[in-house]
Amino acid sequence: MKRLLNTLYVATEGARLRKDGETIAVEIDGRVVKRSPAHLLGQIVLFGETSASPDVMHFAAASGISMAWLGYSGKLMARLEGPQSGNVLLRRAQHRATADPGPALPVARSIVAAKIANQRAVLRRHLRDYADTPGGDAVDAAQRRLADAARHALAAPDLDTLRGQEGEAGHAYWSVFGHLVRVEDPVFAFAGRNRRPPRDAVNALLSFLYALLALDTRAACEAHGLDPQMGFLHRDRPGRMSLALDAMEEFRAPLADRVALTLINRRQLRPGDFDTQETGAVLMTEAGRRSVLQAYHDRKRVELRHAWLDERMALGLMPQVQAQLLARHLRGDLDAYPAWIW
Repeated sequence: MKRLLNTLYVATEGARLRKDGETIAVEIDGRVVKRSPAHLLGQIVLFGETSASPDVMHFAAASGISMAWLGYSGKLMARLEGPQSGNVLLRRAQHRATADPGPALPVARSIVAAKIANQRAVLRRHLRDYADTPGGDAVDAAQRRLADAARHALAAPDLDTLRGQEGEAGHAYWSVFGHLVRVEDPVFAFAGRNRRPPRDAVNALLSFLYALLALDTRAACEAHGLDPQMGFLHRDRPGRMSLALDAMEEFRAPLADRVALTLINRRQLRPGDFDTQETGAVLMTEAGRRSVLQAYHDRKRVELRHAWLDERMALGLMPQVQAQLLARHLRGDLDAYPAWIW
């Protein structure tokens, strides 16, 4: 369980992948700049103007390596994967559980309560490390609201009420998120969450990180035989990977939000790493995406203790573990789904 399959990110414009024996070679201007052994890869993610040869795509599909193509903003454009190998009995159990509010509600409650608790942990960390910075009273009030919201989520009588409580908690969290940004630069001013498209640098960064996280959680679901489109919390919608979005919730704050704050507050990202379009949309430049990918990969290497398993492991492995625990719950091996709390 300790083995963590790696993701190869290809973000340099003009880069091309080709097969070289049992490795994937990355070429730029006809020169090989990197080789990755295929047996160490679980996923390949390409951004913008990058490409892969047909041999690479055939090899990846046959080897169980998924490939995803993302636009400059992080939006998923296309995905390639080989034949489905998931357990049909597990998927039938998942479909029954997600269609019935009885078994679906406890799983959704656990996910939302863990998400809120992890958001609260981000705020409490800020209060611990930067108690004297402006906005401390507002951040403290918000973390207290989140503590109450997490308790209420565990007692929600139905899914609609639970979604409403999640929304209230999100409003409390995002209303003070700007206080966690300690860089006094108008480019990084944060007035609230916006997307599709993001209209400021902080939201562009968050959306990009969430797109990366969604790929990881979808891969985790598929690796353990789950249907990534059949969720417990998110409603069914054509094209929506509802279970992958469910699985993201526990990791948004400790993985994506923490990376965003670190990059901004340590000045690893600068105003020049963002580009404002004529439409008002804000996108990251190639240099900005490179910095984010490196920071995201480094964050996934950080080792933390999984409270339920009482075992230390890389943060990047946690989505895989949670997908496995959910599969065991659906099979009847676990009475409840133990969501991950940071």
